[in-house]
Amino acid sequence: MSAVESNNRIVVLDTETTGLSTQDGHRIIEIGCVELINRKLTHNHYHVYINPERQIDAGAMEVHGITNEFLQDKPLFKDIAADFLKFIRGAELVIHNAPFDIGFMDYEFDILDAGIGKTNDFCTVFDSLVYARKKHPGQRNSLDALCKRYGIDNSHRELHGALLDSEILADVYLLMTGGQSSLLDEDATTTEIERVIQPLDKNRAQLNIIKCSADELQAHEKTLNLLEKSSGSCLWRQ
Repeated sequence: MSAVESNNRIVVLDTETTGLSTQDGHRIIEIGCVELINRKLTHNHYHVYINPERQIDAGAMEVHGITNEFLQDKPLFKDIAADFLKFIRGAELVIHNAPFDIGFMDYEFDILDAGIGKTNDFCTVFDSLVYARKKHPGQRNSLDALCKRYGIDNSHRELHGALLDSEILADVYLLMTGGQSSLLDEDATTTEIERVIQPLDKNRAQLNIIKCSADELQAHEKTLNLLEKSSGSCLWRQ
């Protein structure tokens, strides 16, 4: 079952790294996660900076702004692994371009040599980039592009940051996959539902129907003609 259909616990996750590829020995330097339960933010999050025990590529530093000096006194991955695993275990992970983050997570787990296995052994993964490409084919589907498409303010996002990006992605995910799924919680009682869904009074006053004037109808037809001429078709005439 996908994250779109599931009501189980969802963790929206993002990482920042020292570079682009684990094949070059690059490591995770920041992890940010936010929790959703029944498609609602719980304000429970996980955030940590990590000493990667290596230098950060200049290109990566330009993206996230994290410096080698800043990470010198931060914990190693082996020191945070248990808490991180506890937070994500059993959850559906929502990640934008999941193979990148999952690849780094699996690389870090493998370095520990603690029999942890792969991320897919204890989590399911929903790639929001793959979903966005199917929903919006032929369009730009970066996180910034999706924010613009769904009207999400990300003006405070001058640099990439794992926690900030996961918070933004949580908003994008909820809107992209259907927004609010229910007016009430799933365990709402029949009485609570009846308070929201009430039949109209049969003895209510009739609505006043205002009809278009001849001039308004003519102006409407003129607008449809212009639409049809400019685009070759008009939805309202199909």
